[in-house]
Formats: sequence, structure tokens, C-alpha cells
Amino acid sequence: MEVFEDYFSGLQADMVAICLEYVANKADDIFIYCSYEPQMYVIDFFYKINGEVVHKHQLNKAVKGVDSQNNQIYDVSRGRQKTALRIGNEELKLIHKKCKEYKKEMPTEMKLHYNVKQNSLKGEYKYELVYSTESELLPDDIFELWFKEVKGIAFKN
Repeated sequence: MEVFEDYFSGLQADMVAICLEYVANKADDIFIYCSYEPQMYVIDFFYKINGEVVHKHQLNKAVKGVDSQNNQIYDVSRGRQKTALRIGNEELKLIHKKCKEYKKEMPTEMKLHYNVKQNSLKGEYKYELVYSTESELLPDDIFELWFKEVKGIAFKN
């Protein structure tokens, strides 16, 4: 019999799989930001590739000049981005559905970090409102702050 934690972990693994497929399994790290605040679901993601932290639409920037004979060209078309975000959003809604079903609190924010080589997923979760109580703050702002934070850390490594 599956318990809540199995569903919760499985749905997060599905999000990772979507992001991994988006980069054709060629990334060092995947960072997934999920947010749920009163009736608003948001997901976005970015990557670390060849030591460079890049947004999902900047993937090709991370491979230029790395290996000119084997230079991958990622499909970062708007349509592909929208599809990945839509599927990720559906997974987030399923997490919320399972939280309700098992009478568990839905996280208002999840920051997931997947280390591809180590096959390791770590998450940070918040349960208090993050942006809906702020008039100037949107989920995109929080995502960008996290991106910049990770990018700063990555340059120190």
C-alpha cells in the first residue's frame, strides 16, 4: 500500500524526469522551483551544465565551444518550454491533490535540487505564504533570486 510520502516523492521524481528529458539527459544539476499560493500554481527550472548555471532557454550558451565536434544543440523553442512547464504544473497540481487526499499541508514553496551524476534529489520546503502577502513580489521574482543565488555559489566552486 502506497503512503503519502511515496506519492510525494514519486511526483517530485516525475518533475525531475520532465526537466531531464528537456535537456536530453545532459546536465550536471537541475533546479526546480515550485510555488503554490491561493489557487496559483507556478513551476520553473534552470540547470547547471559544464559548470555554468543557465536558464532553460539559455542551454545552448552552456555548450558553445565546449566540444566543437560533439556540440549538442538543445531545443529551447517556446513551444517546448511551454510544454515542459505545463506538464510540471500538472504534477504540482497532483501533489496538491494528494496533500488534500491525505490531509497533509501543501508546501507553498519547493526548491528542488537534483544532482544528475549522484542521482540525488534534495528539497527545501516552505509552508507559509511567500509572495501573496507582498504587493511587489511575484513567483518569478523569487525564482530569479534563487537562480542568482545558485549562480553565485556555482562560480565559487
